[in-house]
Amino acid sequence: MPVLRSRERRGGRAPPPPPVDRTLRNTRARAAAKNSNPGPAGVAAGGSRRGRGRAPSSAARGRQRVRSSTGRLVFVEEWEAKESDQLKEVVVLKEETKGKGREKQAEEVKAKEMMGDDSGGLSANRVAGQEEEGNTTPFPEKVQVGGSPIYKVERKLGKGGFGQVFVGRRVSGGIERSTGLNAMEVAIKFEHRTSKGCNYGPPYEWQVYSALGGSYGVPRVHYKGRQGDYYVMVMDMLGPSLWDAWNSSGQAMSSEMVACIAVESISILESMHSKGYVHGDVKPENFLLGQPSTPQEKKLFLVDLGLATRWRDASSGVHVDYDQRPDVFRGTVRYASVNAHLGRTASRRDDLESLAYTLIFLHRGRLPWQGYQGDNKSFLVCKKKMATSPEILCCLCPPAFKQFLEIVVNMKFDEEPNYTKLISLFDGLISPNPAVRPISIDGAQKVGQKRGRLTIDDEEENQQKKKIRLGVPATQWISVYNARLPMKQRYHYNVADARLAQHVERGNEDGLLISCVASCSNLWALIMDAGTGFTSQVYELSPFFLHKEWIMDQWEKNYYITSLAGANNGSSLVVMSKGVELKCSGILLNSTLVYISNCLQFDSSGTQYTQQSYKVSESFPFKWISKKWKEGFHVTSMATAGSRWGIVMSRNAGFNDQVVELDFLYPSEGIHRRWDSGYRITCMAATWDQAALILSVPKRKPGDETQETLRTSAFPSAHVKDKWAKNLYLASICYGRTVS
Repeated sequence: MPVLRSRERRGGRAPPPPPVDRTLRNTRARAAAKNSNPGPAGVAAGGSRRGRGRAPSSAARGRQRVRSSTGRLVFVEEWEAKESDQLKEVVVLKEETKGKGREKQAEEVKAKEMMGDDSGGLSANRVAGQEEEGNTTPFPEKVQVGGSPIYKVERKLGKGGFGQVFVGRRVSGGIERSTGLNAMEVAIKFEHRTSKGCNYGPPYEWQVYSALGGSYGVPRVHYKGRQGDYYVMVMDMLGPSLWDAWNSSGQAMSSEMVACIAVESISILESMHSKGYVHGDVKPENFLLGQPSTPQEKKLFLVDLGLATRWRDASSGVHVDYDQRPDVFRGTVRYASVNAHLGRTASRRDDLESLAYTLIFLHRGRLPWQGYQGDNKSFLVCKKKMATSPEILCCLCPPAFKQFLEIVVNMKFDEEPNYTKLISLFDGLISPNPAVRPISIDGAQKVGQKRGRLTIDDEEENQQKKKIRLGVPATQWISVYNARLPMKQRYHYNVADARLAQHVERGNEDGLLISCVASCSNLWALIMDAGTGFTSQVYELSPFFLHKEWIMDQWEKNYYITSLAGANNGSSLVVMSKGVELKCSGILLNSTLVYISNCLQFDSSGTQYTQQSYKVSESFPFKWISKKWKEGFHVTSMATAGSRWGIVMSRNAGFNDQVVELDFLYPSEGIHRRWDSGYRITCMAATWDQAALILSVPKRKPGDETQETLRTSAFPSAHVKDKWAKNLYLASICYGRTVS
């Protein structure tokens, strides 16, 4: 028999109970009678409710009739696309499909971005090379651009992210085996005018090279211009990449070799970062040595700047703002930082984390997340990166590698790296005799001369710092509390299906309605309070996630989804409510944040939700959420069942803006940054792998914006009572992935 506990907080006399429909529908019997089928595996269920138009009692499978803003009946068809694991919605009306072509193009690009190569995956947003191979414009035999000498185009060197690179040999004059303007041989990079990198004229990479202007370790561009259908860039000829060197050395490098690479790479990145840029695609293929048998053969260079972005605003000099877009990935899957996988704005920490994976790969010869394939490769690789501790990842490496990794993965978004300390970590692995070093470390020596080398034991750096990526992954309760005027609230947890109705009925008799539901181990948690603002409420336990027919029936009666939860066995609990107009005094005015995630929202005229739609997906459907944001919807409820996500979005939800924090661990830093920007958590859900939190800016600012979160291994019953004493009340709760 499951343990059942309940508590309540009384803050004055409860209002009289509103009329409530307490009928618990027997969904299983009804499903059997109707021979319902939730749909084949891998196909997302969905629904949409517009205004107060009457929804049909029966509709074609996967389609719903809804009314557009002009009152015309339209069909909405929703499904899950296999090629990208993202949900799409097609509205079969000309006026409803604006931007469809743009979305289709983005989907095609995304599909190409998922293609892999021998070195760990083609860099994201980099399909220009494939396009160029398919175009019919031949490469010119000779090149002369920007006042350059005439070069004869010879053998192909390789394909970069946004173009192809050839050897160019000067037709007359020049100095053999040299660099600079008088070099006999140069590297010529061609990029077709129709490629993705040239949508707005000359390649974006040109701007980056111009801005870096001779930055240490970045090859010089001597000439650039357009010739025929190609944008052409002439730069110094370099030698093999670290990937080539790793292959030629038996796919393993000595500790000293990798330590020298580490020191010089950190110096190169420091120089680039000082110019306001992050590289965005640090990997062995993008580090090149100088030409063999030249004075530069031991020098290291960083190339391929097509994914470089600014971490610092060019005009103001301040750090760029934090953001997260889970549908955007830039980099190479094998070496990308976890934050890049999660779509967070790039900053200096990401280059250093990618460098850490690069160094470990060169030393060990393999990374634990190699070998994943399929459409969800990035998801699986990111999950593995988060689950692999520095101790395990660096178990075959000298201690400096583990120390470096621990520092960089625990850096904050806008934290300035201590490059000197990072370089110092590898000092003990490098010979004091420069003549025998396999890689020149001139950059590190210049850093030492410029600032004075620090030791690892520097007092300031030894101060304790919270480690955000080194906790133990766990499944826990995540609870959110908002400030409210004193009111009555009650909670129940470990509630079996058969006991749910009696708790709801008892709460209704005391003037309480459901504000939030959750599930753990196929048992339910129930939050009821007197401040929801609802006049009526219905709910359903269903073996399906989610039961479309019942939801559409309630939409016909002008009920809207205000809370939902899913269990690991695939069942769901859906709560739908009716509401009343907000008053300008009393509890409701100062409690907007408490129930905006769970309850109907109203503007000053008392208008309730004008439209509602939901999606069920095997992966977090950020692409669909982003699309609905543009249509004026906001997320108002979320739930999970096993690995499936259910997202409810509504129009007229009372928000000015909304963002998502999605992570394989509890996204503490992102939440605090959003709080500082005026956002508050309005709903959340978690699977065994990920936690997602929706943060919103309300149109009506509450009198007290205090919000707190807790993570506990057991239901936070004791903590809830402590919060009540501070007039903080449960606003949202879920059970799933976090970190202890």
